[in-house]
Amino acid sequence: MAKPDKVEAVNEIAERFNTATAAVVTEYRGLSMAQLSELRRALGEGTTYRVAKNTLVKRAAEQSGVEGLDEMFLGPTAIAFIEGEPVDAAKALREFAKSNPALVIKGGYMDGRPISVAEVERIADLDSREVTLGKLAGAMKAKLNEAAAAFAAPASKMARLANALQEKKGE
Repeated sequence: MAKPDKVEAVNEIAERFNTATAAVVTEYRGLSMAQLSELRRALGEGTTYRVAKNTLVKRAAEQSGVEGLDEMFLGPTAIAFIEGEPVDAAKALREFAKSNPALVIKGGYMDGRPISVAEVERIADLDSREVTLGKLAGAMKAKLNEAAAAFAAPASKMARLANALQEKKGE
């Protein structure tokens, strides 16, 4: 019979899988509690970094309909459950892994399918949502300025022509 605390842990992890926009599976072997706390701070408020037993995570994944992650659940496993945009969390994990080689990114789950380590790296290479929206707004403003200049050009040209004719008649 399952112990109530384990059932509760499975239900909590399954709920995290259901509500998260993405999850990144890591191995944390060799990291101290201080380093894990530093990683949690680096991930920010929108990400929960959860250390769990592999059997519990497998059951929770099965319960929430997440498939294809079983081969990632070997060794000490911790999962970063990301709510919102995954770019910032992926960048934080990659940067932390660079300075702390004991953190190993194994892969993840996003948009209903497992993702590889390379895909997590590509997500980390993307600009954040805010930066992308800023670039889009700048590009749109530039096009609007070009259009305004194009619409004003005939009137401006006509005014210069009328001014030149008036000066010629004045001579």
